[in-house]
Amino acid sequence: MGIFSRTRDIVAANVNELLDRAEDPAKTIRLVIMEMEDTLVEVRASAARTIADQKDMRRTVMRLEKAAADWEEKAELALAKGREDLARAALMERQRVLGAAGQLEGDVRMLEEQLAGYEEDIAKLEAKLNEARSRQAALLSRLETAEKRAKARAMTRGQRVAEAFSRFEVMERRVDLAEGRVEAWDLDTGGRSLDDAFADLRASDAVAAELEALKARIARQEG
Repeated sequence: MGIFSRTRDIVAANVNELLDRAEDPAKTIRLVIMEMEDTLVEVRASAARTIADQKDMRRTVMRLEKAAADWEEKAELALAKGREDLARAALMERQRVLGAAGQLEGDVRMLEEQLAGYEEDIAKLEAKLNEARSRQAALLSRLETAEKRAKARAMTRGQRVAEAFSRFEVMERRVDLAEGRVEAWDLDTGGRSLDDAFADLRASDAVAAELEALKARIARQEG
């Protein structure tokens, strides 16, 4: 694609529409900026060559105008010496030189118009480039924010977090069981186990039975 068609396409392009249609907006805006920068460099280079051509042509025009003045002086000298033939030849050469100078002046004016077009294109390209860079900064900021939010959500809703909380629940259950075993010792058993409490009850019954038997034996002996 030529520089002029690329410049027109870039100037006419709507950055927002390009991003809306892009699958990867960050990559698209980066490529757009690179294209704008490359085109801007080429346009400026072309403008620089045009300016150099203008200066060269103007110097040539000045040399031709000086040559035309010299031929005019020669024609005057020839007439003064009675050499009309030489005067006519000098004037013809003067006309040829002036014609070349006039053609170059026309070329210079064309280059001036071309340079004005370059200046306009450069201004538009710079405006588009600034717009694209501004969009890029905003886009990258939004992308960074979105990535941080996605990471935060992955941390709070991801499988690893769920597994971690599940392990916490298992650990809490184990702690509850350990605490329950400790608290069971403090039930109404004076800090003793249930087996010990029932053994005490059986021992108490045996002592009572033995006491009653002893009373009955004494009573028989006395009778």
